[in-house]
Amino acid sequence: MMRRMGLVALIVLVAACGGRAIGDLVDDSTPASEIIGLAQAELARGREKRAADLFMEVERLHPFTAESRFALVEAAKAYHDARMLIESRAAASRYLDYYPRDEYSALAQYLVALSYYDQIVDIQRDQGNTFQALMALRDVMENFPGTEYADLAAPKFQTALNQLAGKEVDVGRWYLRQRQYTSAIGRFTAVVEDYGDTPHRPEALHRLVEAYLSLGLDGQAAAAAAQLAAEYPESSWNAAAQSLLTTGRQPNAGGRFRY
Repeated sequence: MMRRMGLVALIVLVAACGGRAIGDLVDDSTPASEIIGLAQAELARGREKRAADLFMEVERLHPFTAESRFALVEAAKAYHDARMLIESRAAASRYLDYYPRDEYSALAQYLVALSYYDQIVDIQRDQGNTFQALMALRDVMENFPGTEYADLAAPKFQTALNQLAGKEVDVGRWYLRQRQYTSAIGRFTAVVEDYGDTPHRPEALHRLVEAYLSLGLDGQAAAAAAQLAAEYPESSWNAAAQSLLTTGRQPNAGGRFRY
């Protein structure tokens, strides 16, 4: 009951001081617990950025304390909720630099991954954040197995992997349109060999058939089609690839298939 009354009092205090700069509210003499209370009251009011800034004050004024460790990861969470992803990543990374195997390390690593994952864009655009998300999510699963954050990271890892595979296929299609068949083959081969069983794998195998046929490499085209038939017999991409081989269809006018 007393704890609840204390939180209510802090909320009232924050409401009264809402327009004041953080530097006017805390100084070197302010206890860490009081700053944390102010930050939590700000969170209760839905003011995530201000809460995060207050949590960072704990880390600045009371470094290397139990309170600062808690506040630093809470700052990363609050910045993420405020959609300040760069700031969230910076706070979480700072935590991991100082406390790589501490109580909140799994959460901090997950927040680093989320800061990239939440910036993934469609496959027509640069996938730098997708790659960074994939690496960071892998770190969560490998470094903190068995944690709730590893469980949360796993489906996001697969989504990021699918996204990168889709980008490879998209670029490969562009190379096909430009008749740069060798480059296209490199992209599609990467999807087949490096990305596992993603939704883009059947198309990649089909595109390999097209690219090899365009180069007159019938044996390689047949091998890609056979792999497609073995792995995805019910896929429409398999039906299309088998049709290319059995009907002897050639590229359309200009030496290209339609993509």
